[in-house]
Amino acid sequence: MWMLLVLFYGVVKGAREAIKKKALEKNSVIEVLVVYTLLSFLLCIPQARNAGGLHASQYVWIALKSFSIFIAWICSFKAIDHLPISMYGVLDLSRVLFATLLGVAVLHETMNTMHIFGLCIVLLGLILLKFKPGFIKRAEMKDMLESGKAMEKVRSLTPPDTSKTWFYVILAFTSCILNAVSGTLDKVLMKEMNSSQLQFWYMLFLVIYYLLYVLITRTKLRASVLKNGWIWALAILFVAADKALFIANGDPASRVTVMTLIKQTGTIVTILAGKIVFKERNVAYRLFCAAVILCGVILGVLA
Repeated sequence: MWMLLVLFYGVVKGAREAIKKKALEKNSVIEVLVVYTLLSFLLCIPQARNAGGLHASQYVWIALKSFSIFIAWICSFKAIDHLPISMYGVLDLSRVLFATLLGVAVLHETMNTMHIFGLCIVLLGLILLKFKPGFIKRAEMKDMLESGKAMEKVRSLTPPDTSKTWFYVILAFTSCILNAVSGTLDKVLMKEMNSSQLQFWYMLFLVIYYLLYVLITRTKLRASVLKNGWIWALAILFVAADKALFIANGDPASRVTVMTLIKQTGTIVTILAGKIVFKERNVAYRLFCAAVILCGVILGVLA
């Protein structure tokens, strides 16, 4: 059952990445994040009656988890806003590395030779994503010219713009690391509390962090953000998927490394959304990179 719950989380997560990009077409990163978080918390309020009874130290750990997600979301939303969604989907697979390492270091899950070999294959897939073969680069240039893109778009393949792209790639990796930390904390915290306690306080702390951010930076939120239907869809899917994930973490038989593998099913959804929804080109190569990484994940985690 816990595997099915994590599978549901992974598929929904993949769809959410595409929805985030649609939401960002109408509003800024901070506008989407603040309203998205607030709406998600409001959906969690019915769980308040089952959220009491925690110790002071548990609130501290939940606050730490929330802070890691607070930073992770800012990084990931900025990356999604500037990168092709299919490329982001592949980069997001790197969190399996960090989650596996944390599973070993913190939860004392063991790694054998096949685990290490699998991680090496994951790294190979990420390297292939960065260093594209010459024929792929030529195909990208040809596609851009044939599709009538402006020269500014064509110049996106030049080093200056590429360096800017890799800034957002670094943000995507930072998000992956922090999400892996959060996932490890989920497993630890769910040994001591129920899913309602974790989800309610986690969302409350997130709301506090984003409101403080808005106040300190004096960020203005436009009223039109409430009319952005994509944000409402994000909130509903987020709360449902996180509830499933917390319940799965509460199962003593669940393992962080295996859960991380199952979550990667969302990557295929994200890449396909890039092709179908955003009409991105050369998605086949990114699917190939994703396939290489997934092979490494299967070898490394299920060995």
